[in-house]
Amino acid sequence: MFIFGLMIENALKRLNITALNEMQEIALKQGKLGSDILLIAPTGSGKTLAFLLPLIASLKADVKGVQSLILVPSRELALQIEQVFKQMGTPFKVNCCYGGHAVRVEKNNLAHPPAVLIGTPGRIAYHLEHHNFDESFIETLILDEFDKSLEFGFEKDMSYIIGSLYSLKQRILTSATKMEEIPAFVKLNKPVEIDFSKNIQIKPDLKLKKITVPAPDKLDALFKLLSKIGSKNTLVFCNHRETVDRISDLLFENGLGHDVFHGGMEQFDREKALLKFRNGSHKILITTDLAARGLDIPEVEYIVHYQLPYTEDSYIHRNGRTARMNAKGTAYLVITPEENYKYLPEDIEEEDLSQHYKLPEASDWVTLYIPNGKKDKINKIDIVGVFLKKGELEKDDLGLIEVKDSASYVAVKRNKVENLLKVLSNEKIKGKKLKLEVAS
Repeated sequence: MFIFGLMIENALKRLNITALNEMQEIALKQGKLGSDILLIAPTGSGKTLAFLLPLIASLKADVKGVQSLILVPSRELALQIEQVFKQMGTPFKVNCCYGGHAVRVEKNNLAHPPAVLIGTPGRIAYHLEHHNFDESFIETLILDEFDKSLEFGFEKDMSYIIGSLYSLKQRILTSATKMEEIPAFVKLNKPVEIDFSKNIQIKPDLKLKKITVPAPDKLDALFKLLSKIGSKNTLVFCNHRETVDRISDLLFENGLGHDVFHGGMEQFDREKALLKFRNGSHKILITTDLAARGLDIPEVEYIVHYQLPYTEDSYIHRNGRTARMNAKGTAYLVITPEENYKYLPEDIEEEDLSQHYKLPEASDWVTLYIPNGKKDKINKIDIVGVFLKKGELEKDDLGLIEVKDSASYVAVKRNKVENLLKVLSNEKIKGKKLKLEVAS
């Protein structure tokens, strides 16, 4: 218990967290008691830490196999949880498995099994079916964003996985909304319900505005709006990926920088879009509800509902991307006169788009791509050293640096990129020729 206390203390220190919130305190206490837990809390409330802390308490140093399994609805969420776990600095190994990632790499990783395995239901079911890891040591199961997993159609895979885990002692299920019924296949055993869905205010200072136009004019209205506000971090939500692509085509034709994010994209492109939005290379991200919760993206100043969602819960989660932590935010609704959503308030201010608006200036930042990463023993310090010493940059010319397994991404001030590419064209990093290009 003393060793566990030190591990928690060290983990919080590494995460720069001085104290747990009430929800995390309760989850840790109940988790250490071994109870099944049903944790309900909105995005941004600290659910990840709330289930990782009791998970750590359950891990045993002398077990050489997968002890805890975390199932999530999306690849991005899997990678995000993996990153948090690694930052906690425990002695336990963690791995991720998800669609779009090379099966061969995952099989090699599972040959030396991690203590904690994170993955999407489809890919974990595949590895179970092909006996790529021994499930008999798994005692803790976490179903994160479980309601979203059901929405994405993972019920069959999750049922198969849970039915294959005969050594389970504890289940922790998290959800952003309270569910009317938990499916029987989850096999929750007298769960302790920790419900913070009402306690934590999702939209503390959110201003609502609307743009009312006939359906054929919605695209033009959106373009005007983005021209007016597009220099600030903005998420544009759509209900369908085809709509995302249609908006993207319009913005591209008119020279308005942006990125897109939806489930029909390749994993590499999805990760790159989020990364460029995080580091400020693009201020506008057009997306489906896939980005409404559970992703590591920055606080945004504006939410635009190009298509309003069908349920109030989805609407709330979209808006939860702005006006967090007492900050202010604005949500715009692009609607037709015929549209009527009962969850909307009656008196919403109409946004004036009667003026002519110039295209927003391009972002100050550009993302550069290096086809080398952690597997090549490259880290942030190596990149900073080369860019500052050889690349003739000042510290303020460097933005966010993210080093992945097989690639690295560096945000650099736009006005420095041309010279940087020139002076680094013959340089090396960790003994290898530095291949540098603008991430398109």
